[in-house]
Amino acid sequence: MRTNFETLKSLASFTVDSLKQGNVIEFDIEHREALVDAMATELGVSLATDEDIKEQAIEEVEEKMGIEYITDDITESEMYNHARKEIIKTFSGENIGGLYLIESLHEIGKRLNKFLLDCDFIEDVFGSDDEIHAFIVSKIRTYNPKRSL
Repeated sequence: MRTNFETLKSLASFTVDSLKQGNVIEFDIEHREALVDAMATELGVSLATDEDIKEQAIEEVEEKMGIEYITDDITESEMYNHARKEIIKTFSGENIGGLYLIESLHEIGKRLNKFLLDCDFIEDVFGSDDEIHAFIVSKIRTYNPKRSL
């Protein structure tokens, strides 16, 4: 499965639902879609998708070879594949549901904890920072996009 922004939205939806069911957050159901979109955008800072890696690899090839080298079949070239593999190596192979960790899972938990407290779409947050952080990290660890669809 190739990952893209929709995968980030799926993870955000899974996380929002888990937080709601776990009585960690309260929000007006009318704001759910906006909340999911906002959380997906926030997660996009911490997680890279296959689409992000593809764009970055194409940029690297373009930088090295020039824009005229970029063709429709660039993703089949040896140079592109090498650039892509090098980019993936920078993530130490760590991924969750096909999303590559730019930040550690611990940092993602801290980022989302702050997001929950600052988000205008959330009416109330319950629990200490440590409890919320642990809850978020444990839920994200179990995320599987195939089960969440």
